[in-house]
Amino acid sequence: MTIWPRIGAAGLLAALLASGAGAAQSSDPPDLSGVWGILRGGEFAPPSAGELVFRPEYAARYEAEQARAAEAIARGEPLPPASFCLPYGVPTMMAVAIYPIEIIQTPRQVTIIAEAFSEVRRVYMDEPQLPIEAVPPGYYGHSVGRWDGETLLIDTVGIKETVRGYNGMPHSPEMRVTERLRLVAPDILYDEITIDDPVVLERPVTYTLAYRRLPGYKMVEFVCDNNREYVDEDGVVRMRLGSSPQ
Repeated sequence: MTIWPRIGAAGLLAALLASGAGAAQSSDPPDLSGVWGILRGGEFAPPSAGELVFRPEYAARYEAEQARAAEAIARGEPLPPASFCLPYGVPTMMAVAIYPIEIIQTPRQVTIIAEAFSEVRRVYMDEPQLPIEAVPPGYYGHSVGRWDGETLLIDTVGIKETVRGYNGMPHSPEMRVTERLRLVAPDILYDEITIDDPVVLERPVTYTLAYRRLPGYKMVEFVCDNNREYVDEDGVVRMRLGSSPQ
């Protein structure tokens, strides 16, 4: 399925990443290495998110799933992925409750590790993106990156349909996640995320995550092994009250 005619900026970014044309390479890119804590308010609070606008056949499905999730949380019985110890995947793993992320930056690869559930994604630098149909669907997909001046551009495809998207949105195999990571202050990082899915969404949606650098912080092991701890839709860590998963 060809999606280039309608994806606008996200499609242009993907084309630049794939072709290597037009992306301004930085000989000395900014150092994003280190641990970053989620920043939700204050002077550097991220800008407001765009509106999720679904195609009609998916709007009712989304509303029903949101209502079912709210009822389950009220009962203390979360829905997957948290209730089954499944990974959150891309892009949700970039901000889970209060848990930080760590960035390990090298010329050939940028590795992003989320403390919550010890999730790991790899961004392969200066490589062409694969066709979506050539990527085995997974929780993290296939990510390629390139520096455009002081902004790290990341293009991700191949997210499996069972992975919950932004705000729990459903998505198709055609979903593309485009990120622009940049320092807006010496220790403040923004990740502007654009999600485009020509099957599910009427138009791409963009939201921004903000992080503050945490000097000296050491990431800890977080293994979901008792099936009781989960993060609700408001980012609050809770304990499942039921004796068996939903």
